[in-house]
Amino acid sequence: MAFLFDDIACGSQIFCGAGSPICLGIGEAKIRGSVFVEGPQLIGRATEFPWVAGTVMIAPLNNPDAPEPFVPGALCRPAANPFSLIVSGNAGVIGRMDVDELLQCGDDIVAVGNVMSQCGGHVLSAKKDFDIPHPTKDGWRLTHACVEGPEAAVYVRGRVRNKKEIDLPDYWRKLIDPESITVSLTPIGSHQNLIVKRIGDNKIYLQSNGGLPIDCFYHVFAERIDTEKLIPEYPGTIEDYPGDNSQRSIVGYHYDVKEDV
Repeated sequence: MAFLFDDIACGSQIFCGAGSPICLGIGEAKIRGSVFVEGPQLIGRATEFPWVAGTVMIAPLNNPDAPEPFVPGALCRPAANPFSLIVSGNAGVIGRMDVDELLQCGDDIVAVGNVMSQCGGHVLSAKKDFDIPHPTKDGWRLTHACVEGPEAAVYVRGRVRNKKEIDLPDYWRKLIDPESITVSLTPIGSHQNLIVKRIGDNKIYLQSNGGLPIDCFYHVFAERIDTEKLIPEYPGTIEDYPGDNSQRSIVGYHYDVKEDV
């Protein structure tokens, strides 16, 4: 049997289901305003979860009475209720957290601030890496860190066999500064006395001693030209970066919300 009420006010505790939640207090020690729900709970759009996927399931807001959020002086004015869950303050997860494990859709994790792992021993703003199950050793893991440098650089690498030029990607024509190109060559099988004869037409032209067939590995770096040059060192705090902050997106800071709108 269902009952329809206009408003319900509770000045003590609400218990729903069976159980004794000792942490909420009992008798004179009970915590005023606390709630125990044996579960499961579904909050938001009723049809978002076709099955019970967790103790608490939070879906997008589906109530037309909810106003568009606007806080005077806020950094930005979001679209009407864009999030299913908003947490103001610290949040903790005891156990594993899966992102899009059920539906495999949407973004991954967007963070404004430092991302901590390994009980706080690893700050992603200090280095960027990945950590995966080891591909060849059972029970081991493999971790690598990204290469970092004082420029916004890109690279290509590969092998040249019986050719005298390296073809650069077509998109490099408007992506990189051709004057910044550097080339490393490693001959295979014999010395060959390789040199870079010239660079042009989105190619790197090679020359070997006596015209011998060329067989070598190559590694080509270049600095991007579609963005402002990086300023590696500057005094002050992160807000004092002397370049164009709108072109920066770094772990630990979010420039999209730096100014009021």
